Amino acid sequence: GGRAAEKPRKHDSGAADLERVTDYAEEKEIQSSNLETAMSVIGDRRSREQKAKQEREKELAKVTIKKEDLELIMTEMEISRAAAERSLREHMGNVVEALITLTN
Repeated sequence: GGRAAEKPRKHDSGAADLERVTDYAEEKEIQSSNLETAMSVIGDRRSREQKAKQEREKELAKVTIKKEDLELIMTEMEISRAAAERSLREHMGNVVEALITLTN
């Protein structure tokens, strides 16, 4: 009688194993499609941000700044020419606003 009781148990465990494998495979498919969607969303966002950044840089490059304002900021704030120029351009060439922002 012991053998008859063993067989159904083996069968049940086989079905349970198969169900686990199926669940795992389905979960993997869901995860990979979610991952693809997420990656595409991230990619789209990155390219939009990159485009916006390039537009911003173009706009900043158009801003006219005075050499003496640039040198004043570099001297007063003890920062690089690039940092001083960036701040000045971001404040549309307004040396006072640039200095105020840099001191805060």
